[in-house]
Amino acid sequence: MSSDKVIRVKNLGKKYSLRHQRNEPYTTLRDVLTDRAKNLFRWNGNSTRTREEFWALKNISFEVTQGEVLGIIGRNGAGKSTLLKILSRITEPTTGKIHIKGRVASLLEVGTGFHPELTGRENIFLNGAVLGMSRAEIRKKFDEIVAFAEIAKFLDMPVKRYSSGMYVRLAFSVAAHLEPDILVVDEVLGVGDAEFRKKSLGKMGQVAGQGRTVLFVSHNLDAISNLCERTIWVDKGIIACDGETRDAVARYLGSSRLTRQTWTRDEPDVSDSPIMLDAIRVTSAGSDKSGLHFDKPIAVEITYSVTREVKNACVLVRVSDANGSIVFTSWDSDSTASLETFRQCGEYHSCCTIPPSLLRPGKYDVSVGAFEPEVKVWAMLDRVVSFEITEAGFRMNRSRAGVITPILIWSTARLK
Repeated sequence: MSSDKVIRVKNLGKKYSLRHQRNEPYTTLRDVLTDRAKNLFRWNGNSTRTREEFWALKNISFEVTQGEVLGIIGRNGAGKSTLLKILSRITEPTTGKIHIKGRVASLLEVGTGFHPELTGRENIFLNGAVLGMSRAEIRKKFDEIVAFAEIAKFLDMPVKRYSSGMYVRLAFSVAAHLEPDILVVDEVLGVGDAEFRKKSLGKMGQVAGQGRTVLFVSHNLDAISNLCERTIWVDKGIIACDGETRDAVARYLGSSRLTRQTWTRDEPDVSDSPIMLDAIRVTSAGSDKSGLHFDKPIAVEITYSVTREVKNACVLVRVSDANGSIVFTSWDSDSTASLETFRQCGEYHSCCTIPPSLLRPGKYDVSVGAFEPEVKVWAMLDRVVSFEITEAGFRMNRSRAGVITPILIWSTARLK
């Protein structure tokens, strides 16, 4: 590896073996044991399980130069997080080779590398030791880490008692300040508050300015565009584009133009998320099904499954314009606060209604996700469906500026 190349990936692939259980009525432990005993004496017993091979990554090759800030974009399930886990040595690749030069600090999930029983102080030193730093080096950065995370009062409390916001702040502060040669950051920053996200993005820019390498995965295309000069677009396990951020983002956005108003899951979900998005549809919310018109309400319908009971969960709808700018984000807990407290197992159908005369005529993308506020993103489908609003019978002057074009109530009177 040349002196300025800190990461070299060649023909990388990752395969998962998925097991599918056929739907059967509830069975007892006695039934299971009896069935297994019978199978011992069968040559070709009909198993209720089937296996399927799923390639999360295929033939991935790229290089990263020292001091480079590399953006990685793509829809949920494209393989972005799997790639980062391999680069962070959390999981092994199935095929291919990776050469990494230097110390790697990763922030892939909230509290990655933290021991819940240890205090914040102890976890800072533990993470530093994992990175190969001496105690003196950690002490040198200790005050900066605590000040950035804003947890001085809780420093000697076990982190299992931290709030979600404290957990995120300390995790990022440790990863960013302990002088790694390579900083790997996943979408975890998307769950923090706005002030924290702004400060964290600034810190990543500062880390890059010091000659360190940053790999940044995000659905926030504005952040990617501002922070990264080069971006890789991963689509269905392969690299669809590797080049200047402006070009990669444009191609990524252009691909969503091909997406229609409906989406149904057609690939297995290899995550352990308690919430799985199954189907999404954009349609007219009124009786007129001829199209999506400016002066008619629009419905975003979401079907999803909760596989295990989860607390503090929300489902979101995010609408972006043709340039990738976010127009608005709405949570289902806005109108049904009880959903945020507790969600039981089962299948759900949610409908978000966009009022008429709000979005100006044009093309839009819809992202749908499920998350625990400021803690964890359970599922995120970025720009999964698209739709176009037409003027229909309403005549509008298109020179009217604004991201939205609401028809507001006016009153006018002639003064004497």
